[in-house]
Amino acid sequence: MLDNNIAEYSGLGEGSSHDLHKYQKVSIIPLVFLIFYEVSGGPFGVEDSVQAAGPLLALLGFLVFAIIWSVPEALITAEMGTMFPENGGYVVWVSSALGPYWGFQQGWVKWLSGVIDNALYPVLFLDYLKSAIPALESGLPRTVAVLVLTAMLTYMNYRGLTIVGWAAILLGVFSLLPFIFMGFIAIPKLNPSNWFVVNLETVNWTLYLNTLFWNLNYWDSISTLAGEVENPGTTLPKSLFYALILVVVGYIFPLLIGTGAVPVERELWSDGYFADIAKMLGGVWLRTWVLAASALSNMGMFVAEMSSDSFQLLGMAERGMLPSIFAKRSRYGTPLTGILFSASGVILLSWLSFQEIVAAENYLYCFGMIMEFIAFVKLRMKHPAASRPFKIPVGTVGAILICIPPAVLIFVVLALATPKVMAVSIAAVIIGLLLQPCIEYTKQKRWFNFSTNSDLPDIHNAYDQYSVVA
Repeated sequence: MLDNNIAEYSGLGEGSSHDLHKYQKVSIIPLVFLIFYEVSGGPFGVEDSVQAAGPLLALLGFLVFAIIWSVPEALITAEMGTMFPENGGYVVWVSSALGPYWGFQQGWVKWLSGVIDNALYPVLFLDYLKSAIPALESGLPRTVAVLVLTAMLTYMNYRGLTIVGWAAILLGVFSLLPFIFMGFIAIPKLNPSNWFVVNLETVNWTLYLNTLFWNLNYWDSISTLAGEVENPGTTLPKSLFYALILVVVGYIFPLLIGTGAVPVERELWSDGYFADIAKMLGGVWLRTWVLAASALSNMGMFVAEMSSDSFQLLGMAERGMLPSIFAKRSRYGTPLTGILFSASGVILLSWLSFQEIVAAENYLYCFGMIMEFIAFVKLRMKHPAASRPFKIPVGTVGAILICIPPAVLIFVVLALATPKVMAVSIAAVIIGLLLQPCIEYTKQKRWFNFSTNSDLPDIHNAYDQYSVVA
């Protein structure tokens, strides 16, 4: 039985995930852009970093945070995602290390964080369009626009992950191209001294850190799609590497243009300001292109995040953590129930403001990342010989050291949260702590149908065999 567990995961790593051959797998290029949209989607939303701290700290922040946060998270995702190449991702990691109760808690806070994050994209979409269509700023037109946009993008998710992946490529190219044009146009107008403007006395540290954190996290979200990836053992690490480069360059380059080519007025740097910069540099046509790019970028981020959230619920159901209805697939191979649940959450939360959404999702996301770091280190310590198609080239001490800088950052973000955000987030965590026993009670009473996918290996017994092999 234990030999079979290892063989099954070996098979999963080569792309034969639990009897889904009839559904087309995601290859490396679509996966790179899915990760790009899980994490970034382009520079739309980074404007607040300049408002909060000025050009120098904004530029340095995206470089330093990429090193101390994005790189460790991407590396851990590559190792753990190839170790457990199935839908459910980080839920399975935490379950294998800390048990199913904490695995459920991980799933709860990360799904809720993801849904809150997805509620942000209709807000960003309309914030960019309201300068061209003022009626979308508030009231009934804005509400209708949110509902229509959510329905359209939810349908795209329903039609299949392959469609979402290739759509992400087209959207990504279209969203980044206007900034390349802006770069050429801005060359004669660049004033490098603008990049070094800083005033530490006026820095809004909470807004600054939340903006950086939000724009550089969610690397682990792609792990919930690992079961849909072609040859995840090699494809996932490569895709994370290429996406990391694309994300960082996609932030730094537009910031260099925007802060270097126009006078720095920090108070103007808010959502949608890149469209105004485009008008100053290239005229109305370039502004229109940036607005369209922002709109399409937010569409890409929405469909990528919803894919991750819905497949996470499917993965949890395949592990018996949720009713089996969440494991049912549409004829396109997509988790219909998970998509509908995620879309409902987005609609319910879309009334919140941009900064409220960012702060709330960051706080919940931190709880999930703490459990991921603990699971990563514990599995390294207890099962060093377990099969890892990609392994970070460090020992146990190195694995611990990798987690320290992002862990420190997590506690800083938690400490800077407002009392309102803190109270709401802790209440959400408490709901998760109580929800899992309630679901287990319904399972015992057989009020709902639960089942475990028999094609998946037993993650709790497989390590005994790893120890024997070692």
